[in-house]
Amino acid sequence: MEANAAGPRGHVAVGVDGSRHAELALEQAAVEARRRGVPLEVVHGRPWAALPQTGAEPAAHTPSREDARALAESAAEHARRLAPGLEVVASAVDEDAPGALVRLSHRAAVTVVGSRGLGGFTGLLLGSVGLRVAAHTAGPLLVVRGDLPPERNRVPHDTVLLGVEGEADADAVDLAFREAAARQARLVALHAWVYRHLAPPGEPLVPTSPRREDIARVARAETAAAEGVLDPFRGRHPQVRAEVRTVNGGAAPALVEASEAADVVVVAVHRRRGRLAMRLGPVVHSLLHHARCPVLVVPVPLGGERGGDDGGRGEEEAT
Repeated sequence: MEANAAGPRGHVAVGVDGSRHAELALEQAAVEARRRGVPLEVVHGRPWAALPQTGAEPAAHTPSREDARALAESAAEHARRLAPGLEVVASAVDEDAPGALVRLSHRAAVTVVGSRGLGGFTGLLLGSVGLRVAAHTAGPLLVVRGDLPPERNRVPHDTVLLGVEGEADADAVDLAFREAAARQARLVALHAWVYRHLAPPGEPLVPTSPRREDIARVARAETAAAEGVLDPFRGRHPQVRAEVRTVNGGAAPALVEASEAADVVVVAVHRRRGRLAMRLGPVVHSLLHHARCPVLVVPVPLGGERGGDDGGRGEEEAT
């Protein structure tokens, strides 16, 4: 099928390349499209086609346009078998995967990308494509870890996990409520905070009574602040049972641990400029590498900027 220049709007988009991790992303994308009642766009990028012609013969292993279209259509047929009745569009585009997915994210309800597991205790790390798209996506991005089984083979927890820091996360909170409503699941909003008042030199490791009272006071204030972020959305989604959990400690390890008992974790990405390119914050970076369920990243523009403008070119992996 020829690439559809206009494509559906408010749909689910997924990139495929014939690999197992892309197949897992495709299967999740089909589930997401059916859950939302929207079309699915399956895209295969072939960046070599956009390179200047030099007159040299292409390498023997270089797939043709026909091969690229066949791969995209084969993936689309697989999605149709997984979700009978689902509208699926197949496209082959002359650009690399990160650029294509970032471009699609401007008009998709959600974009889905897979990750390549490397194995070993240190993390089954996310591939460079996923990191680049996460750093520049213009809309919600669902990252499916390569070591996860398909959703149909996972034990459902009926839980959407949300990482919430403050009012700036409103877009992520809104999407988390909508995700919980669509899944008929509960919403657990996890808010991490750190007690920053240093103990005077010589104070015992066990906090004194006044310090314990101060820690309890701060904990109550942090809980109230997190509840305040969720309150405007409770009325819009009365069917969603939402609860706030607070933890005194780092957000990244707390969210990774909590993801063991969640079906998806939703988190806002507050982008920041590094030396060379847009960078992800440490919490998002940690989740993309170590979460035990799919991660739904919601971009939050800073200073009026949109992160998807450069198509993900030159992304430097965040730390």
